[in-house]
Amino acid sequence: MTSISEREPGVSDRETMARRLLDSAEQLSYDPVKEVDWETPLDTDHHGASPEWSTLYGTSYWADLTPGQQRALTRQEAASVASTGIWFEMILQQMILRDFYAKDPTDPAFQWALTEIADECRHSIMFARGAAKLGAPAYRPRRFVVELGRVFKATATGEAAYAAILVAEEVLDVMQRDWMRDERVAPFVRTINNIHVVEESRHMKFAREETRERLEGAGWLRRQVNGLVVAIASYFIVSSMVNHRVYENAGLDGKRARREAKANQHHKSMLRSSCAGLMEFLHSAGLLTKPALWFYKRANLI
Repeated sequence: MTSISEREPGVSDRETMARRLLDSAEQLSYDPVKEVDWETPLDTDHHGASPEWSTLYGTSYWADLTPGQQRALTRQEAASVASTGIWFEMILQQMILRDFYAKDPTDPAFQWALTEIADECRHSIMFARGAAKLGAPAYRPRRFVVELGRVFKATATGEAAYAAILVAEEVLDVMQRDWMRDERVAPFVRTINNIHVVEESRHMKFAREETRERLEGAGWLRRQVNGLVVAIASYFIVSSMVNHRVYENAGLDGKRARREAKANQHHKSMLRSSCAGLMEFLHSAGLLTKPALWFYKRANLI
C-alpha cells in the first residue's frame, strides 16, 4: 500500500510535508489518559524537573535548602511551566483556527492544522492534571500579560503567529528533553514530558515551514515589524514560565528567592544554550533584527 506521504506529481512541498506529518501523527501519537500513571500517589522523594533547570540552582539559597525543599521547589516550578504552557497553547489554538478559517478542508495542511489543535487540547488537559498531581495551585501570568495575550491571539497572523509559536515550543522542548531522561524526576512527569516532546516535534516542523513560507517575498519593513512583534511575545512567554509564587508555595522565603533567582547566571546560561538553534533559525529568516535582539537579551535567550 502506498503511503500518503510519498511525493506525487504536481504536489507542492508544503502539501508533501503536511501529509508526512499526518502519517507521523497516525503512527506515533499518545493518549495521556492511558499512558500517564495518574493513580499512583505522588512520591515526594522525586523532583518535578531536573534540578539544574531550577531558577535557584547554583545560588547560595539553593545550597542552603534541604534536599526536600529543593524537590518541593522543582515540583512547583514544573507545575508553573505547565500552567504557562496551557496558557500559550490556548493562544496557539486560536491563532491556527483563525489562520485556517474557511480554507480548503481537503488540503492536507488544513487537516494537519486540526490535528495539531487536537494534540494541543490533549496536552493542555495533560499539563493541568500533572500540575494538580504535583500539588500546585493554578499559576497564571500577570494580568497585564494575560491581556496582552488576548490581543495577540486575536491579531497575530502569518510569520508573527508561527514564529511566536515556534519560540514557545522550542524553549519548552529543550527543557523537557532533559527532564524526561532524568531519573530524579517523578515518573509520571517524565512520561508527560516524553509525550509532549514526541508530538511537539511535528508541531515545530510545521511552525518552521509556515514561517519560511509566509516570509517569501517579504520586504525589509515587514521583517523588522514582525521580528519585533515575535521578540516581544517571546519575552513575555519566557518571563512568565516560572510564577513568583512558586517560592512561597514551596515553603521558601519568597523575597530572598526572587532576588537570587533574578541574578542567577546559571539559569540564564541554561536558557541561552537551549535557544542557540532557535536564534539561528530566526536569523536565517531575517527576524533577528536589532530591536528584537534587545528583547531576546532581556529574556536571556541570547
